[in-house]
Amino acid sequence: MPRSKPTVVVTRKLPDAIETRMMELFDVKLNLDDHPMSSGELAEAVKTADVLVPTVTDKIDGRILAQSGENLRLIANYGAGVDHIDLASARQRGITVTNTPDVLTEDTADMTMALMLAVPRRLAEGERMLRSSDWAGWAPTWMLGNRIYGKRLGIIGMGRIGQAVARRAKGFGLSIHYHNRRQVPESVENELEATYWESLDQMLARMDFVSVNCPHTPATYHLLSARRLKLLQPHATIINTARGEIIDENALTRLLQSGEIGGAGLDVFEHEPAVNPKLLALDNVVLLPHMGSATHEGRLDMGEKVLINIKTFVDGHAPPDRVLGDVF
Repeated sequence: MPRSKPTVVVTRKLPDAIETRMMELFDVKLNLDDHPMSSGELAEAVKTADVLVPTVTDKIDGRILAQSGENLRLIANYGAGVDHIDLASARQRGITVTNTPDVLTEDTADMTMALMLAVPRRLAEGERMLRSSDWAGWAPTWMLGNRIYGKRLGIIGMGRIGQAVARRAKGFGLSIHYHNRRQVPESVENELEATYWESLDQMLARMDFVSVNCPHTPATYHLLSARRLKLLQPHATIINTARGEIIDENALTRLLQSGEIGGAGLDVFEHEPAVNPKLLALDNVVLLPHMGSATHEGRLDMGEKVLINIKTFVDGHAPPDRVLGDVF
């Protein structure tokens, strides 16, 4: 890179401490009003940047990358998921892509567990009723839900987050099952007392809860298709804190409406920030605005990883969190 300080373009507002440290280290262009950048703004950014720091809200596709200048050599993603970046185009143009793995594992697993508790115990429904002043007092048969203790949980994607979910769920007395592209080491299975299913279809048909914890890739787009969703038992609950595109949202909505699936806890949506209005009208769902990783600690840790990746790359070394491929 020709400059003593590389030009770093940051697409969204980051924590103050991270932005301050970036200003000390690099020639930084910040997004002070935190607006989601348009495709035109992203195209201008890649023309001028040595390093681009995007987030999940930025679609860095092949068309955008085709307009990149000669100096753009690093995309230091602020986040673990990179499905919004055209990795093949980046590699073709000699652009390294990094992400921020590990630091969001526990936060996302916490949120997964929170949804797993909230849906069958009707927590959101009860909270809405209380706020609307419709509560007449305790009654033996009022607002009955279902316990999770002793039930079966099927985890789709047994990576870092999937394993963190399994540890929590085991503590709540759930039986752990999982489907993954590769079977995890025997030591992990033994620790989690987890049962591996090579067939996703067979696992889905037997679970009380299903947690989606795999990345969104071309191979996992609509992995939970209408056909697969129909395999679920009528009382089953599905939790998604990964990516909305993994589930056929229209099919899920229809099955929830008809009672063919018991409930859902969704932190992500197929066309977010748009949410299917039919989902909003259902009582058997808990819906959150993509906040699974939203902790102060997590956001700072993400920023620290971005800083390390940029500094290491600028110093001529391989960044620690280089994205080499998709894992599921």
